[in-house]
Amino acid sequence: MNERTLPACPSSPNCVSTQAIDEAHAIAPFPYKKSRAEAKEALKAVVASLPRVKLIEEDEAYLHYEFISLLLRFVDDIEFVLDEATKTVQFRSASRTGYSDLGVNRRRMEQVRVLVAGKL
Repeated sequence: MNERTLPACPSSPNCVSTQAIDEAHAIAPFPYKKSRAEAKEALKAVVASLPRVKLIEEDEAYLHYEFISLLLRFVDDIEFVLDEATKTVQFRSASRTGYSDLGVNRRRMEQVRVLVAGKL
């Protein structure tokens, strides 16, 4: 099966990705120790506990969620790819609209990092 790749971040500062090479967009992936299937289920449980989130697409190594902001109902897309070769969860979190997200995507993914610590 082909491993999915994440789309590149745009130049605007409203996206973070584990596959970005520039400091403004780069963020570290999450390591996992369990099997890919177990890690994915643990990740899904953590993400499902967050507010205003909806699972859009899933396959054995991929998850795509929509997060909706509380006030203005902006939609952010979060994609996760569980990379079995490196035992890491690669991800991209990006706003669909606007230019700056005031760091929201990075803060959210760092929050997820804390929540998944020791669970994957």
